[in-house]
Amino acid sequence: MSPPHLSGSVARLAPSTDLFDQQREDWRRDPQIAFDAWLAKQHFRRSSALVYQAQWGQFLDWLRARQQSLATVEMAAIAEFVASLEIRRTQRIRYLRLIERVLDHVREIESASTNPARFIAQDGEAAWRNARDNEPTGFLTHAERTALTARLFAPLPVLSTARRWRERRDRALIAVFLGGGLKTGEAGALMVSCVREGSPWVTIESANPMLTRRTRLAPFATAILDAWLAERRHTELAGNLVFPASPSGRPMHKATMLRAVDALVDAAGITASRQSRASPQTLRNTFAADLFESGVDAEQVGQWLGFVQAVSSNRLYRAWQTWIDQQESPAANEPDPAAAPLAEPRRDGRLTRKTGARES
Repeated sequence: MSPPHLSGSVARLAPSTDLFDQQREDWRRDPQIAFDAWLAKQHFRRSSALVYQAQWGQFLDWLRARQQSLATVEMAAIAEFVASLEIRRTQRIRYLRLIERVLDHVREIESASTNPARFIAQDGEAAWRNARDNEPTGFLTHAERTALTARLFAPLPVLSTARRWRERRDRALIAVFLGGGLKTGEAGALMVSCVREGSPWVTIESANPMLTRRTRLAPFATAILDAWLAERRHTELAGNLVFPASPSGRPMHKATMLRAVDALVDAAGITASRQSRASPQTLRNTFAADLFESGVDAEQVGQWLGFVQAVSSNRLYRAWQTWIDQQESPAANEPDPAAAPLAEPRRDGRLTRKTGARES
């Protein structure tokens, strides 16, 4: 599909380059024009493009009213903006994903490693989620788990050495989230001495020796991690981290981990079927769900997850039971007619609901 032919400034000011080639001054000088130029290059329907244009304009107006810019905005400000929107949670997600997508590109130009919108989107407890149709603790369905696991074992395409080891690393990272229940911070600090090829056991060390624990990897995670450890050894990466960010051995940034999860979830083809984002926490929850389904008691699951208090594992168990009941309910598979509409810009620039608007 060809790019939409937008009227006004969008059509006149669209440059011949993509957003990656935009100079940082373009975004600093006029982020609305820079956004319009990028938007005109995207393969969106005209109706969707107009929605995104209005959403971005509303975000910029909000920043200007608080004397902030794309260069200075941080997590707290973005979270405040999204929480202030008097719309459904699904529509808040659309705003947040648009902001995240644009900031990914802008921060790439700035050579920055963090995207504050990405952290907010992955935070399952964030205040912006407290809107209508808020949902409880999330898990992957059986079909989604199967698809994601299959993707982890998919043959690697022909890649350069640098891309090959990073692909192996990212697959192993997702494997220890989904098949071991590790948190992003635990995976980032995991040392080679804490794992052993062929063994399902992983030691998660803590500054407090009383909190050091072991978790047991699922068989698929053990196999994926073994493949990565062999690749890591063959590539002769420096340092002692299991998941280094570079050949020099520096630690992975949390934002890099989140991007890896997004990329593999997308590649597995399960993004479109989900109402909520599959975050590292979702994968960790799913690890627990697999154990609950296998009959492992909540206390043992809590120990492997690193819960200090039994109430935490019991709460997760109840959340899983509630989720199972919802999955088995006939109503769970019926579409929600109120969730589909997007926000449509009116002539006065405000947003109203538009039925049936979809991206191409």
